[in-house]
Amino acid sequence: MPRTALFAGSFDPITLGHLDVVRGAVRLADKLVLAIGVHPGKAPLFSADERLAMLEEICAPVARAAGCEIACVTFADLVVAVARRTAATILVRGVRDATDFDYEMQMAGMNAAMAPDIQTVFLPAAPAVRPITATLVRQIAGMGGDVSAFVPAPVAARLKKKFAKA
Repeated sequence: MPRTALFAGSFDPITLGHLDVVRGAVRLADKLVLAIGVHPGKAPLFSADERLAMLEEICAPVARAAGCEIACVTFADLVVAVARRTAATILVRGVRDATDFDYEMQMAGMNAAMAPDIQTVFLPAAPAVRPITATLVRQIAGMGGDVSAFVPAPVAARLKKKFAKA
């Protein structure tokens, strides 16, 4: 039976930390679903369509190289609901530090209570990407800083263009 994993996040924008998790996830599953959370109360820098395009551009080659099918979707409900819709039995979560781990353990417990058939798997971040967060990347880019060490080159170009308009 093929294994489908789901990696959910805002991906606003996709960072080298996200890509690190994707590289690990494609080794665990036959299909990886990247799910962008879209919530009406939040005002992301990039639209859902822009984030979908970035995910496909950056992650599809990584998945293909690993022999893993990839799909990118959006969702506005519970992660376990999108996991069920996409037939995912594995929830992939990246962990950078103890703070992430504590939060992710709580989420894994709640998800397990709602969907005991879906297993959460934690992937530790590589040391080089542990300090990277999309929030910090947006802040640095918004202040004219160079984010090329934190995001894939196409994302850095999109950030530069986005903030040139502002």
